[in-house]
Order: sequence, then structure tokens, then C-alpha cells
Amino acid sequence: MKLLSINCGSSTLKFRLYEMPDEKVLMKGSFDAIGTKNSDYSIRIGDDKKQKRIFLETHQDAVNILLDEILSNGLVQSLDEIEAVGHRVVHGGNKYSKSVVVTDRVIHEIESIQDFAPLHNPAALTGISVFSERMPKALEVVCFDTAFHQTIKEENYLYPIPYEWYVKYDIRKYGFHGLSHQYISQRMNQLLKSEKSNLVICHIGNGASVSAVKNGVCIDTSMGFTPNSGLMMGTRSGDIDYSLIGYIMNKEGLSYDAINTILNKQSGLLGITGMSDLRDIDRAYVANDKKVKLAIDLYTRRIANYVANYYLLLGKIDAICFTAGGGENDDIIRKEVIGKLRPLGVVLDEKKNKETIIRKGVEGIITADDSSIPVYVVATDEELMIAKDTYHLFCTQ
Repeated sequence: MKLLSINCGSSTLKFRLYEMPDEKVLMKGSFDAIGTKNSDYSIRIGDDKKQKRIFLETHQDAVNILLDEILSNGLVQSLDEIEAVGHRVVHGGNKYSKSVVVTDRVIHEIESIQDFAPLHNPAALTGISVFSERMPKALEVVCFDTAFHQTIKEENYLYPIPYEWYVKYDIRKYGFHGLSHQYISQRMNQLLKSEKSNLVICHIGNGASVSAVKNGVCIDTSMGFTPNSGLMMGTRSGDIDYSLIGYIMNKEGLSYDAINTILNKQSGLLGITGMSDLRDIDRAYVANDKKVKLAIDLYTRRIANYVANYYLLLGKIDAICFTAGGGENDDIIRKEVIGKLRPLGVVLDEKKNKETIIRKGVEGIITADDSSIPVYVVATDEELMIAKDTYHLFCTQ
């Protein structure tokens, strides 16, 4: 069967057209900078790539062009041949611990928590609506980025704030990047030949998070009520003393919205170095730029701190995993993190670390044989996770 995997961001739409259950990618691509004058899209079919600059006012425009491209390239003769569409939805609140088939009730509940993800959930809802209109016979499925973390218990998801805020407003830790953490958890179970692996998964990209997985179940994660908590990231501050928000508002005469924008889009690595792309930062690091070295130390120390914290929480770790853009390809970041884990007996193999680069097709273990815990570099695949969940629900209808 043919199946679409859709990942709508605030101004992007990534997609793959699969032949399932073979997991064969028939077509993939992305629509970028939606709603701006710089919008464009690219698609790849086999080795052939097409890129076109075109104004995309809304996600609806992107969906319509995507479906027209699928038809015009002869991948299907009719859209009815695509039997299911899986959608990534960033926030499912505390209502969903797994992917579900779209119903009117599901749509209503996603709409009811739009305040939790005001940039992302509305874009996903637009995508669901347009696909439903253009492909009424296809099964629609939503896959929540928060679902994998819903197994976290109260002692790890509650904040030490008035309990009534949790009761009235559902204020708690939710966690994000769940599709990536879920995919890596399943992949590591295969590699370790165990369904009960204890893992610490480090999803290190422009956004970054760490999760603790015990016996295949998530028991804690670094991101919280929003994706701006936990680790220092490309442009996000991560955990800070909340009091500085009011202090800077008074000193600079800024609104809360302005401060929120700064902490989300002008902080993290960008705030310290003026750069957020790890490739640029690595070049400056190699050139011994003092501010960049400081930023890398801040950045990797926070990652190592979470790994160490989850080491204590889990009691035993079968593997530490690096994934996502930085985790998969940045040997400098990995080296600095693992160096800070030396007190736990984690020992890097520098040659393996240099050679293990996912974009070059190499994944595997980057620690020495005498390391107390093996460290794996493994490619994540959120779109495939969406496709797998969607296919499973299709088959069980």
C-alpha cells in the first residue's frame, strides 16, 4: 500500500511517500519558509531532484502542490491509491500516549490545546483538513511528539508549583522529540537484541533533548512544559532562573512576548557565539575562538549533566545514544560530552568517533572496548516512525 508521512512545522512541511510494509521511499521532500517571500520546495524521486521557488502563502498551498506533484510524476494515477496519511502533531497534551486515527473528537481535542503549541498545532490541523478534503478515502492518523513521554510518572513530570495550576491548567512536563526518541528506542532494542533496554538517548539538533528509557519505556526527559526547557540549544536558552525574565523586562523595558522571543530565537549557542549552525561553530572551535570554546563547554556540560542524572535514575545503562543532526554528525560535540562522562567510566575511541558520521553512511559504537557504557551513533527517522504507526493502525482497522 502507498502511505504519506507528513511533518508540518510552523513554516515548513516535510513529507515522504512510502510503499508499505516494505518501507520503500517513492518520493520525499520539503516545503520551506511557508508564508514568506522566500518560500520554495524541493522533491526527490530516486536520484532525481527538483527544486522550485514559489510563493506559498499557507500550508494549504503546500499540500495542494505536493499532491499535484505526486500525480504529475506518475507515482499514482489517482490519489485514491494513497490509502493512509500520517501526520506529526507536536503537542497532544496529557490526552494521548500513542498515535490515533483522526476523528472529530481528536480534532476537537487538538484544537483545545492549541495554546500549548501555537505555532505548530494549527499548521498540523490545516494539513489534516486539506488532506481530508483532497483524499476523503484515505485513513488519517495523528502521531504526537509528546506521546512517547506520557509514561513518565508524577514525581518526574510535576513542577514544585501550586498544585492547582496542574489541576486547572495541565501545567506539567510533557517532553518533545518523542517520535525520534521512540524510533531510537525501538532501533536500539534491535541492535542490543533486547526488548528491555535501559537507554539514555541524546537527540542533538538545533533543538535538543535527552530522555531516559527503562525497559523500553520513557521515564524522564529534559524538555518540559515547552520545548524551551532543558538543554541549551541552537537558539533556545534551555533551563534558566525564571527571575531574570522580570529583571530584564524592567531593565530593558521589554514585554513578556519580546523576552520569550529572545529566549527562544536569540539565545543558546546563537546568544553566546552569534552562530547557531554547529558546522560554523565547529570551524571556529578548531580555530580556538575563545567565545566558541566557552559556548561548547556550556553546551556539552549540560548534555553530560543530564546523562549523569539519568544514569542515577536508571541505575544501569545498556547504551548511550547520539542522534539527530548534531548527534549523528558532530564528532566535536560528542567528544566533549563523552570527555565529561569519564568519571562514569565512559571512554571515547577517538578514531571511531571521527569516522562515525551518519551523512557519510557510517553509524555504530564510538567508545573504547573498556568503556563502562557503550555509546552508539544512530540515525533517527521521525518520518518512518510516523509511517510505521500509521501502517499499524491501518492494518488494525
